[in-house]
Amino acid sequence: MEEETTEVRVIAGKVKWFDPVKGFGFVLADEGGPDILLHANVLRNFGQSSVADGSRVEIGVQRTDRGVQATEVIKIEPPESSEGAPLADFEDLDPEVMAQAVLEPARVKWFDKAKGFGFANVFGKSDDVFIHIEVLRRSGLADLQPGEALAVRVVDGRRGRMAMEVNAWEAGLNR
Repeated sequence: MEEETTEVRVIAGKVKWFDPVKGFGFVLADEGGPDILLHANVLRNFGQSSVADGSRVEIGVQRTDRGVQATEVIKIEPPESSEGAPLADFEDLDPEVMAQAVLEPARVKWFDKAKGFGFANVFGKSDDVFIHIEVLRRSGLADLQPGEALAVRVVDGRRGRMAMEVNAWEAGLNR
């Protein structure tokens, strides 16, 4: 009979996949070994409800009788973009204006992953902020839930106010 190991090790790896509907996903450790279970509760303790496939992570792991599981998320970096080109919505914007955009507190109004977009409201402002799924993915997130608190960088674009960066609220506080 194998005993549960209480020792927690910190490892670096890459998100193999994460499904917010199922409430879990798996991480591949850079050092190799078995897939590491990443449960939604561990991710929520970090302040996110999802993570994009291919994101780089630093996590605390523990070996249990059911395999290796993440116990804590320490750091998440968005997946490397295979394309260097900016989104068409941002092509005509002044890079200096984009660089000066500050993180603003917001709450998700709705987001539809299948449609590839959704909207949030910045606290104290009446205009909706458009969130494109590619901006979400480049920010290291896979999905958003209604009511979820965010920190977003917003610019005025061709279609109105648009998020150019999306962070979980807690992650945004540390920037």
